[in-house]
Amino acid sequence: MEEQRSHRGHGEPPRWLTGAPGRSTSRLPWPSTVLLGAVVMIGSTIAARSQMDERAPLDLFARLLLFLAVAVLLLRHRHPVTAVFGSSAAAVVYLAAGYPYGPVFLAVAVGCFSAVVAGHRRAAWSAVGMVWLGHVVVAHWLYRLLPPSGGHAAPWGQELGIAAWAVAIVAAAEFVRVRREQWADQRAERKAAERRRADEERLRMARELHDVLAHSISVINVQSSVGLALLDSDPEQARTALTTIKAASKEALGEVRQVLDTLRTPGDAPRTPAPGLDRHPELVEQAAGAGLTVTTETGGERGAVPPGADLAAFRIVQEALTNVVRHSGSRTARVRIGYEPGRIRLRIDDDGPATGNDAGGSGNGLAGMRERAAALGGTIEAGPRADGGFRVLAELPLLSDAPGAAAHEEETP
Repeated sequence: MEEQRSHRGHGEPPRWLTGAPGRSTSRLPWPSTVLLGAVVMIGSTIAARSQMDERAPLDLFARLLLFLAVAVLLLRHRHPVTAVFGSSAAAVVYLAAGYPYGPVFLAVAVGCFSAVVAGHRRAAWSAVGMVWLGHVVVAHWLYRLLPPSGGHAAPWGQELGIAAWAVAIVAAAEFVRVRREQWADQRAERKAAERRRADEERLRMARELHDVLAHSISVINVQSSVGLALLDSDPEQARTALTTIKAASKEALGEVRQVLDTLRTPGDAPRTPAPGLDRHPELVEQAAGAGLTVTTETGGERGAVPPGADLAAFRIVQEALTNVVRHSGSRTARVRIGYEPGRIRLRIDDDGPATGNDAGGSGNGLAGMRERAAALGGTIEAGPRADGGFRVLAELPLLSDAPGAAAHEEETP
């Protein structure tokens, strides 16, 4: 309700004018039609008094024609073509019978308006043309054969006035139709943008969960294998493996809880900061627990790093080391972090060879790294080296307004 009021407060046009779906299009328009009928009946009575010397007086048949011209407009939302032709036909018969000019034209105008804005332009033009042509024939050629008796031909200037009235009504209806189409396009664009934002948020959350779980589960997988192998021969080493599993699972649970808290309350800041390259030593320690020796080299001077770029860099290094644990026969990896003006360059190498084993991976690691880099306007290259090893190269811009940076900044308090 609050959201609806805020939209209306920002100049959102009324629903009946925009054609937005709602109860007004699913129910018969009784209130407006009854009001229109009252105006037509009362206005025609007043017009008859001023035209009593020139036109036939209103009788029961005239009232019936006026009633039909208005009553058929109850169908103008569901069957606009039937409404406009029905109202126009009643108006032609009314004029042919010599009854006074007056608000009967208003009923035709409402029917024409509804048909045009509903997209039935040809039907609206045809119905209005029928009324005008019928009036021309009656007023200039058949007036001697039709009531009132002793009538005379209408001046042609009157026909120009009626034609101008018809064109004005149709032009106003065309204007509203165009505006309705524009408002409908805007609504569709807003809905598409909302769907895109929702999809991007789901993708971001899936990527976070993948990176958090993949690394920890790989460590747990390796350490559980070590623990099982040494349980009888080296209980102390098995205990160490179990301790590593406990620490990795605890950390994974904490990070998963943080991601899920952000998912449940997207407008609130998480309780703990999102990880960044300042936590790189933790990655080295976790890798060591999985039997991987990591050497780190840092170049340049670390300045102000936007949270989005810091998180992406951390996750890329984490995923690269996870892939070494899963897929490489090498037990060593080298990480180089280069801080340069306006960017961070990452390089992660291992000497291979690939083992072909899969320690519980989903196969989405490289795709996730590329998505993270692309979201910030960066690039990433990953592939085998000529000597049989594997290398990951990433370059991330440090612009706070880089594409996707705003979404990542939400992860920090």
